Amino acid sequence: MANNGKAHVLTDDEWTTVFDAVEQRRHPEKNAAIMRISRHLGLRAQEIALLKMKDLVKLDTLVGHADRTFTLYQVLTVPADITKGANALRKSSAQYERKRISFKVEDFDSTVVKIAALAKAGADIDPSMFYPAVNKKRKTRSRELPLANDTLRDVLTRYVQHRLDKDPYVKPSDPLFLSQRKRFYHPNSLQEHMALMLRGWAGIEKAKSHSGRRGVATHIIHTQGKSLKVAQGILGHITPATTVEYEEPPEEAKADALKAIGK
Repeated sequence: MANNGKAHVLTDDEWTTVFDAVEQRRHPEKNAAIMRISRHLGLRAQEIALLKMKDLVKLDTLVGHADRTFTLYQVLTVPADITKGANALRKSSAQYERKRISFKVEDFDSTVVKIAALAKAGADIDPSMFYPAVNKKRKTRSRELPLANDTLRDVLTRYVQHRLDKDPYVKPSDPLFLSQRKRFYHPNSLQEHMALMLRGWAGIEKAKSHSGRRGVATHIIHTQGKSLKVAQGILGHITPATTVEYEEPPEEAKADALKAIGK
């Protein structure tokens, strides 16, 4: 389901279409919760995939009891070790699929020379041998996001209750969202699943798993008129330079501006 370019920022009507479509498919409780977190909190797919039950709710101690209870927190804490740049994939048993790599010019030149020498010698060449090492020292930090939206809270409550009704043995350390294999989603798999809900089920052109995140940034900066600092804190960017990339006005604003020309 390839789709190039920036993620489309959905309108309110388009989000309604998404949630209506989700309710008509299997696992509406889980899928609605995933998409509501994206829509209202702007979490990355990786962060949603690796959340644990304890990040969202306090479970009672009656493990296995038919009437287990829970308390939904007022604030969702997104742990630093599941954010972008952290070594988060150790929490998922699947192997991480790198989407892109980059080289310094001198490193690239050196790599080309090595590959040419191996090819001349007739040796087998494994491209991954030449990938640069992942930067494991990248700074990350946790962030706290108030669960202030009533609709979001209702959907999350419905999902957790549904989960406990099906499995009263759920532990605080268990994945918040289970994949079909009953374990943490791999981030790439959840990205694809979110894209399926947006484009395949709801028919929203150019929508991606990042659409909710871009929508949150757009609403904070353009609709609410809040500062970049506020958006930076919610999105979890280390520097405001990253947040600036989200400052592009929404598509409807650009369309309105062009319509007004010549009046």
